[in-house]
Amino acid sequence: MDDSAIIDLLIEPASKNLGEFTVRRALPDKRRQRVGPFVFFDHMGPAEFPPGSGVNVRSHPHIGLATITYLFEGEILHRDSLGYVQPIRPGEINWMTAGRGIVHSEKVTPEIFASGQRLHGLQTWVALPLEHEETAPRFEHYSADTIPAVSLDGAEIRVVIGSAYGHSSPVQTASETIYIEGRIGAGATLDLPLADELAVYVIDGEIGLGGETISAGVLAVLVNGATAAISAKTQAHVMICGGATLEGKRTVWWNFVSSSRERLEQAKRDWRDGKFGSVPGETDFIPLPE
Repeated sequence: MDDSAIIDLLIEPASKNLGEFTVRRALPDKRRQRVGPFVFFDHMGPAEFPPGSGVNVRSHPHIGLATITYLFEGEILHRDSLGYVQPIRPGEINWMTAGRGIVHSEKVTPEIFASGQRLHGLQTWVALPLEHEETAPRFEHYSADTIPAVSLDGAEIRVVIGSAYGHSSPVQTASETIYIEGRIGAGATLDLPLADELAVYVIDGEIGLGGETISAGVLAVLVNGATAAISAKTQAHVMICGGATLEGKRTVWWNFVSSSRERLEQAKRDWRDGKFGSVPGETDFIPLPE
């Protein structure tokens, strides 16, 4: 495959104000809803929180998806309606399967609120396969030392989810998923793993891919099944995401993902009517959007 046939789409994320800070949202895009199972891709920060401030995402519901929180700097405190309370720190993975329904909040500990912090990371969602959309909700946390780290020629790789470069992540997924962090030295080249669908997001630096120069803050979506390599024009920090093509269509509305519009309407009614359950010890929540 020649270079010109490697890139299908370049997405410049839209800025979304979440109140305490702004994120850059690459997926969904009006031209492309998903890459493999990934239907949502937010780049958070880097954001500076002075003492007396912090992330304060009130309780909100999800169905039909799994959320993945992955930080480079800082800390977020996860709480959910299953009763889990879990700080997440750099290099760790929070994998929360919503299935038929879960509620969670994302805040900070009193200590972090008092001291302030610098926060930088990614939050992504993967749509669940049709047969798992209504599965029981669950939550798993994976410590940083369980995520495989690989040193290649000029690149440091972490196989966050899936299998690549001779290593497999312990993170349990419902479909074939690829999620890889790469820190690539200037002038080095990194062959990309094979997948039905794949994209590269440049967190920092500048890379060459498919004859294009890709700058920080751009998601480069590859042609399905393409074989490609990244060349780092500067020292670069990238995230590679994708996996197997999911069967069927999905609708993304607010925090809900489903193959059924009727199911989305039911989820709206359930949240409005207080039927989702709640996060123990919390009374604040995000109302259903108008």
